[in-house]
Amino acid sequence: MISMNGFSQEPPEIIEAELAATRKVLESHYYVLGGQVVEFESQWADYCGIEHAVGVANGLDALEIILRSLGIGPGDQVITTPMTAVATVLAILRSGATPVLADIDPTTGLLDPESVQRCVTEQTRAVILVHIYGQVRNMAAWVSLCDSLGIALIEDCAQSHGAKEAGTSCGSFGVAGAFSFYPTKNLGAIGDAGALVTNSADIAEQARMLRNYGQTNRYEHSVVGMNSRLDELQAALLQVRLGYLDSFTQRRQEIAARYLLEIDNPAVTLLAAPLHPSEHVYHLFAVTTDRRDQLQGHLRDQGVETLIHYPISADHQVALAGIATDPKGLPHAHRHAQTCLSLPCQPQLTDSEVGAVISAVNSFVPQGS
Repeated sequence: MISMNGFSQEPPEIIEAELAATRKVLESHYYVLGGQVVEFESQWADYCGIEHAVGVANGLDALEIILRSLGIGPGDQVITTPMTAVATVLAILRSGATPVLADIDPTTGLLDPESVQRCVTEQTRAVILVHIYGQVRNMAAWVSLCDSLGIALIEDCAQSHGAKEAGTSCGSFGVAGAFSFYPTKNLGAIGDAGALVTNSADIAEQARMLRNYGQTNRYEHSVVGMNSRLDELQAALLQVRLGYLDSFTQRRQEIAARYLLEIDNPAVTLLAAPLHPSEHVYHLFAVTTDRRDQLQGHLRDQGVETLIHYPISADHQVALAGIATDPKGLPHAHRHAQTCLSLPCQPQLTDSEVGAVISAVNSFVPQGS
């Protein structure tokens, strides 16, 4: 089976480096918020071209901490997309604010700025822009829109590690960006991990307090914080994997370029290609089709694993029943949830496996009307 992740195909040199990093942590006898975390934060900030990185337990916490660092809470509204992992919406709820869902652009899966504008009220404090599938687009327009509305632009970069537009890395366009290092991400830990990045010293200071029980000094608590600390082991392992991120991203882009060029089945629609390859790091390569279940079954029979990102729009989640949405509804998000399918695009795929995926997609013949 051609898999969606390459865990079983990890290069031996990465595993050896990770074992050495693990031993170094064990021999240090320091496991939480030590030198490995400080070093990874420095490396990640440099990689993102930004002043501050703050390691936390996961991507959800990174978003919640950003919101709380901005003073966003009860009585405030935050606009985001329904086409995202539920963690994006949960972060808003956990901050005490009210989430509002805007519709998406069907050609990319990204938030639609016109829908966002319809959602704005006097209570709106921020937009969380999710760089879904790994793409960064039209950021100057998003910055201008949020500035004109007097609201904060927050970036959910859980799928976009290393993506850039006009040479600027994701996470640095808005007031802050949140990253997840879940194992399947382009930069993944061996467990849960996350970070936020920002050019604001105030946000970084607040974030460091909030992640560690609200402490300013040991046993001195200035704010009501949380336990969301990146541990030393994950920080050490992330340093190893960061050294491979650029080459793995290049491989993802090579695979995507072949898909964009060679998939030519009229029953399968490709999302809009980026204007420049660096704008998309292809955490996922998504297509759409009116016969999604048929295509997924056909590919399974051909030995190709696929996944759906995401099969349920956030407003259709039972836990989020009654959530506020664009007054005109979310027709594009609902259709995307019914038609999207993610193809394998992980960097361990061989050229022959990529060719097999392309052949399998192109051989699909939809049945019925």
